[in-house]
Amino acid sequence: MDKTDPVKDFLRERGCSEQVVEGGLAGLVKTWGQVVETVKRGYLLTLDDYLNDLDGRQLLKEVLRVAPKGEKEKYMERIQRADEKMRTLVKPIGKCLWGAEVAEAEGWTPKKNWWYFSRPLKGDPDFLAEIDEV
Repeated sequence: MDKTDPVKDFLRERGCSEQVVEGGLAGLVKTWGQVVETVKRGYLLTLDDYLNDLDGRQLLKEVLRVAPKGEKEKYMERIQRADEKMRTLVKPIGKCLWGAEVAEAEGWTPKKNWWYFSRPLKGDPDFLAEIDEV
């Protein structure tokens, strides 16, 4: 019998797609790295896509709380490097992209969940204008 995987169990309980569940922590880390590279090139998708990408980073934060110590240690440096790079590619905007009500309900803050409180420096003009209107 297989040992249960707390990360996959958590992702399943959150209602994530089977692809996300199967990817586990490694998949979330890889995806976050890809998002950072996309932002570096200039984000060309929509605000909905961007929010989905940021939700992936939030999910990564939450998964780290349940991940086994060894697995967590395996990825922390990579996550920190991606975060540091992302912070150079965005600027704080002083408000949550999901809105103040969601931020309050979720307990998100600009310090703990900075990804939701910043906008890319480069991107599609319509996308950036939409963020500025949030």
